[in-house]
Amino acid sequence: MNIIIITGPPYSGKGTQCEFLKESYQLTHVSTGDLIRKEKEDKTEIGRLMSEYADKGELVPDEVMKSLFGKVIDENLNKTGIILDGYPRTKPQVDTLLQLAEEKSTPITHVLNIEVPTEELLKRAKKRAETSTRADDKNPETHLKRINIFEESTKPAIEYLKSKVSVFDINGLGKIEEITGKISERLQDLN
Repeated sequence: MNIIIITGPPYSGKGTQCEFLKESYQLTHVSTGDLIRKEKEDKTEIGRLMSEYADKGELVPDEVMKSLFGKVIDENLNKTGIILDGYPRTKPQVDTLLQLAEEKSTPITHVLNIEVPTEELLKRAKKRAETSTRADDKNPETHLKRINIFEESTKPAIEYLKSKVSVFDINGLGKIEEITGKISERLQDLN
Protein backbone atom coordinates (compact mmCIF):
# COMPACT_ATOMS: atom_id res chain seq x y z
CA MET A 1 0.00 0.00 0.00
CA ASN A 2 1.18 3.53 -0.85
CA ILE A 3 0.63 6.59 1.29
CA ILE A 4 0.23 9.79 -0.70
CA ILE A 5 0.02 13.10 1.12
CA ILE A 6 -1.69 16.16 -0.35
CA THR A 7 -0.95 19.23 1.70
CA GLY A 8 -1.37 22.96 1.36
CA PRO A 9 -3.32 25.78 2.95
CA PRO A 10 -7.08 25.76 3.45
CA TYR A 11 -8.96 26.60 0.23
CA SER A 12 -5.99 25.55 -1.95
CA GLY A 13 -7.99 22.87 -3.77
CA LYS A 14 -6.69 19.80 -1.94
CA GLY A 15 -10.11 18.14 -1.79
CA THR A 16 -10.80 18.74 -5.47
CA GLN A 17 -7.46 17.24 -6.47
CA CYS A 18 -7.95 14.30 -4.13
CA GLU A 19 -11.20 13.43 -5.92
CA PHE A 20 -9.26 13.27 -9.19
CA LEU A 21 -6.57 11.07 -7.62
CA LYS A 22 -9.14 8.78 -6.03
CA GLU A 23 -10.82 8.13 -9.37
CA SER A 24 -7.72 8.01 -11.56
CA TYR A 25 -5.56 5.78 -9.38
CA GLN A 26 -8.16 3.78 -7.38
CA LEU A 27 -6.98 5.22 -4.06
CA THR A 28 -8.84 5.74 -0.81
CA HIS A 29 -9.29 9.45 -0.03
CA VAL A 30 -8.78 10.13 3.67
CA SER A 31 -9.83 13.66 4.54
CA THR A 32 -9.01 14.83 8.05
CA GLY A 33 -12.08 17.04 8.01
CA ASP A 34 -14.36 14.20 6.85
CA LEU A 35 -12.96 11.86 9.53
CA ILE A 36 -13.60 14.46 12.20
CA ARG A 37 -17.13 15.11 10.91
CA LYS A 38 -17.89 11.35 10.86
CA GLU A 39 -16.71 10.96 14.44
CA LYS A 40 -18.92 13.91 15.37
CA GLU A 41 -21.94 12.49 13.52
CA ASP A 42 -21.45 9.10 15.19
CA LYS A 43 -21.33 10.94 18.54
CA THR A 44 -18.23 9.07 19.70
CA GLU A 45 -16.13 10.33 22.59
CA ILE A 46 -13.37 11.19 20.11
CA GLY A 47 -16.00 12.97 18.02
CA ARG A 48 -17.07 15.10 20.95
CA LEU A 49 -13.48 16.10 21.67
CA MET A 50 -12.79 16.75 18.00
CA SER A 51 -15.86 18.92 17.60
CA GLU A 52 -14.70 21.22 20.38
CA TYR A 53 -11.50 21.94 18.44
CA ALA A 54 -12.84 21.85 14.88
CA ASP A 55 -15.76 24.18 15.63
CA LYS A 56 -13.27 26.78 16.85
CA GLY A 57 -11.10 26.28 13.76
CA GLU A 58 -8.33 24.79 15.93
CA LEU A 59 -6.28 21.67 15.35
CA VAL A 60 -7.24 18.41 17.04
CA PRO A 61 -4.51 17.28 19.50
CA ASP A 62 -1.79 15.00 18.08
CA GLU A 63 -2.47 12.02 20.35
CA VAL A 64 -6.09 11.86 19.15
CA MET A 65 -5.02 12.08 15.51
CA LYS A 66 -2.39 9.36 16.00
CA SER A 67 -4.94 6.78 17.08
CA LEU A 68 -7.35 7.85 14.34
CA PHE A 69 -4.78 7.54 11.53
CA GLY A 70 -3.39 4.28 12.89
CA LYS A 71 -6.91 2.90 12.54
CA VAL A 72 -7.22 4.32 8.99
CA ILE A 73 -3.98 2.65 7.88
CA ASP A 74 -5.05 -0.68 9.40
CA GLU A 75 -8.41 -0.53 7.61
CA ASN A 76 -6.74 0.09 4.23
CA LEU A 77 -3.69 -2.19 4.30
CA ASN A 78 -5.07 -4.36 1.49
CA LYS A 79 -5.80 -1.39 -0.80
CA THR A 80 -3.60 0.16 -3.53
CA GLY A 81 -3.06 3.21 -1.38
CA ILE A 82 -4.50 6.07 0.56
CA ILE A 83 -4.40 9.80 0.00
CA LEU A 84 -4.01 11.77 3.20
CA ASP A 85 -5.73 15.12 2.76
CA GLY A 86 -4.85 17.64 5.45
CA TYR A 87 -2.57 15.47 7.55
CA PRO A 88 0.05 15.86 8.96
CA ARG A 89 -0.41 19.45 10.11
CA THR A 90 2.25 19.80 12.81
CA LYS A 91 5.84 18.62 13.32
CA PRO A 92 4.76 16.04 15.94
CA GLN A 93 2.17 14.71 13.47
CA VAL A 94 4.93 14.34 10.85
CA ASP A 95 6.92 12.21 13.30
CA THR A 96 3.80 10.22 14.23
CA LEU A 97 2.93 9.51 10.60
CA LEU A 98 6.49 8.50 9.71
CA GLN A 99 6.50 6.18 12.73
CA LEU A 100 3.11 4.67 11.77
CA ALA A 101 4.26 4.19 8.17
CA GLU A 102 7.40 2.38 9.32
CA GLU A 103 5.57 0.23 11.89
CA LYS A 104 2.99 -0.84 9.33
CA SER A 105 5.47 -1.18 6.41
CA THR A 106 3.46 1.31 4.33
CA PRO A 107 5.77 3.74 2.55
CA ILE A 108 4.99 7.40 1.99
CA THR A 109 5.58 7.41 -1.75
CA HIS A 110 4.47 10.92 -2.75
CA VAL A 111 4.02 14.23 -0.96
CA LEU A 112 2.44 17.04 -2.97
CA ASN A 113 2.31 20.54 -1.49
CA ILE A 114 -0.16 22.87 -3.22
CA GLU A 115 0.96 26.49 -2.86
CA VAL A 116 -1.52 29.39 -3.14
CA PRO A 117 -1.04 33.03 -1.96
CA THR A 118 -3.19 34.20 0.99
CA GLU A 119 -5.11 36.79 -1.06
CA GLU A 120 -6.29 34.07 -3.46
CA LEU A 121 -7.14 31.73 -0.56
CA LEU A 122 -9.43 34.37 0.94
CA LYS A 123 -11.17 34.86 -2.43
CA ARG A 124 -11.72 31.10 -2.69
CA ALA A 125 -12.99 30.93 0.90
CA LYS A 126 -15.53 33.65 0.19
CA LYS A 127 -16.69 31.86 -2.96
CA ARG A 128 -16.98 28.54 -1.10
CA ALA A 129 -19.05 30.22 1.62
CA GLU A 130 -21.67 31.14 -1.00
CA THR A 131 -22.48 27.48 -1.72
CA SER A 132 -21.41 25.61 1.43
CA THR A 133 -23.91 24.27 3.93
CA ARG A 134 -21.31 24.08 6.71
CA ALA A 135 -21.63 26.79 9.36
CA ASP A 136 -17.85 27.07 9.77
CA ASP A 137 -17.50 27.90 6.05
CA LYS A 138 -19.80 30.93 6.42
CA ASN A 139 -17.64 32.79 8.95
CA PRO A 140 -14.92 35.07 7.44
CA GLU A 141 -13.09 35.15 10.79
CA THR A 142 -12.79 31.36 10.67
CA HIS A 143 -11.34 31.60 7.12
CA LEU A 144 -8.53 33.85 8.28
CA LYS A 145 -7.99 31.84 11.46
CA ARG A 146 -7.59 28.63 9.42
CA ILE A 147 -5.06 30.30 7.13
CA ASN A 148 -3.14 31.71 10.10
CA ILE A 149 -3.01 28.30 11.78
CA PHE A 150 -1.66 26.87 8.53
CA GLU A 151 1.06 29.55 8.40
CA GLU A 152 2.01 29.08 12.06
CA SER A 153 1.81 25.28 12.42
CA THR A 154 1.44 23.46 9.12
CA LYS A 155 3.85 25.40 6.93
CA PRO A 156 6.76 24.68 9.34
CA ALA A 157 5.59 21.04 9.45
CA ILE A 158 5.80 20.86 5.65
CA GLU A 159 9.33 22.26 5.77
CA TYR A 160 10.18 19.68 8.44
CA LEU A 161 8.64 16.91 6.30
CA LYS A 162 10.89 18.04 3.43
CA SER A 163 13.88 17.07 5.56
CA LYS A 164 12.48 13.52 5.89
CA VAL A 165 10.94 12.66 2.48
CA SER A 166 10.71 14.16 -1.01
CA VAL A 167 8.05 16.86 -1.21
CA PHE A 168 6.95 18.32 -4.54
CA ASP A 169 5.66 21.90 -4.49
CA ILE A 170 2.78 22.45 -6.91
CA ASN A 171 1.69 25.95 -8.00
CA GLY A 172 -2.01 26.01 -7.09
CA LEU A 173 -2.91 29.03 -9.22
CA GLY A 174 -4.71 28.49 -12.48
CA LYS A 175 -7.47 26.26 -13.75
CA ILE A 176 -8.26 23.06 -11.89
CA GLU A 177 -7.27 21.01 -14.95
CA GLU A 178 -3.84 22.69 -15.10
CA ILE A 179 -3.15 21.86 -11.47
CA THR A 180 -4.38 18.31 -12.02
CA GLY A 181 -1.92 18.02 -14.92
CA LYS A 182 0.98 19.11 -12.71
CA ILE A 183 -0.01 16.54 -10.07
CA SER A 184 -0.38 13.79 -12.69
CA GLU A 185 3.17 14.40 -13.85
CA ARG A 186 4.41 13.67 -10.33
CA LEU A 187 2.37 10.48 -10.02
CA GLN A 188 3.27 8.76 -13.31
CA ASP A 189 4.94 5.87 -11.47
CA LEU A 190 1.66 4.91 -9.76
CA ASN A 191 0.26 3.41 -12.97
